[in-house]
Amino acid sequence: MPEKPQMPEKQNTLFVGSLAKGLKILRVFNESTTELSLKDLTAHTGLEKSAVQRLVNTLHLEGMLDKDPNTKRYRPSHAWLELAYAYLWSNPLVRLAMPKLIELSHQLDATVNLAEISGDHVIYISRVPGSSGQFANTIPGRRLQTLSSAAGRVILATWPKAERDQMIATLPLTKRTPRTTLDRDKIAGLVDNAQADGFAMTQDQSMLNQTGIAAAIKGPDGRATAAIQCSVPTRLWSADRIEDEVLPHIIEAADSISPHSPF
Repeated sequence: MPEKPQMPEKQNTLFVGSLAKGLKILRVFNESTTELSLKDLTAHTGLEKSAVQRLVNTLHLEGMLDKDPNTKRYRPSHAWLELAYAYLWSNPLVRLAMPKLIELSHQLDATVNLAEISGDHVIYISRVPGSSGQFANTIPGRRLQTLSSAAGRVILATWPKAERDQMIATLPLTKRTPRTTLDRDKIAGLVDNAQADGFAMTQDQSMLNQTGIAAAIKGPDGRATAAIQCSVPTRLWSADRIEDEVLPHIIEAADSISPHSPF
């Protein structure tokens, strides 16, 4: 997977500041900020009100933002779906993994995800829910802390030790639940275990009552930037049961994709 571009420096003559400001406005929208006023967008971006007004009006006229005629608030338009559609078709790993995700979801009756490293987080690229899956379990694009997710840990486990130690020391790490592990030395040990075991398991790290288990999808050089991850309710699935009934299927699916992985 291509690395996320670094923020260009001011002396980069190819850098278009107005475009960057427009993208900054679009990035404000997420699962907790779905409809925003001009005042909200100004506060979130830190840009001048007049600049926000011009940029938002342009994004609206170009079809990137919808505007409620009554409240005057803005939200993402269908154009975002078109961009997501283009991305999913352009990512060869999605085509390789999707049949496996569907098969696993049917076998395990659980939510199964294709996760990739995206900058300093892990992002769910594709998701197939089990029969009891909730709405949130069906939507791709959810971001998780790399160090708190099974997928993130098992991906890092395939990287050279010096590089993964650097990532463990510097990646963002905040308390998402009362049980989120913030001890970076402990996380380093768990990543080392994932390297030895070929899988990673987390409990209640990003969401309470959720156990995640993941196996890496390795590229030709043995390095991974993606993983197959499964989530099950902690209260219903013991670690032993997961290792007996879920783990073999997750590892088999990841290994079957790995020889064909383009990354």
